[in-house]
Amino acid sequence: MTVTDSAYATTAPAAEVATCAPPLAHPRPTGQDRYTISEVVTATGLSAHTLRWYERIGLMPHVDRSHTGQRRYSNRDLNWLDLVGKLRLTGMPVADMVRYAELVRAGEHTFPEREELLTAHREDVRRRIAELRGTLAVLDHKIDIYADARRASERA
Repeated sequence: MTVTDSAYATTAPAAEVATCAPPLAHPRPTGQDRYTISEVVTATGLSAHTLRWYERIGLMPHVDRSHTGQRRYSNRDLNWLDLVGKLRLTGMPVADMVRYAELVRAGEHTFPEREELLTAHREDVRRRIAELRGTLAVLDHKIDIYADARRASERA
């Protein structure tokens, strides 16, 4: 599987997966494989400034240019941006995302280092999820207290 493959495995139990909301999908232009920066903005929800910044810091692989110098993104670029978005959502530091991009560009011999980087990040994500579950339990408890108090006052 390459980094641009859209399929990925999940290790979360089925009950947890069922409670997750589906990702928000941005419309991708159909029937083409070359997109202007404005089309990519529409398809990804990212700003043009962010796309240019990603390219400048080395997070985006080489982006082709038209004969007039305009950026032309491919479906592969959109797939990469989807992965970058997921990594951002999980809180991966930009420096780690750039390092991952460098490893991808370096070739298959970097698979072990990529796996190590992603495994370490997954453990951080799992730790944060556990913290959030604890916080959610506190919120649920407080909400229950207020709901019980409201119901009691309505009965009185």
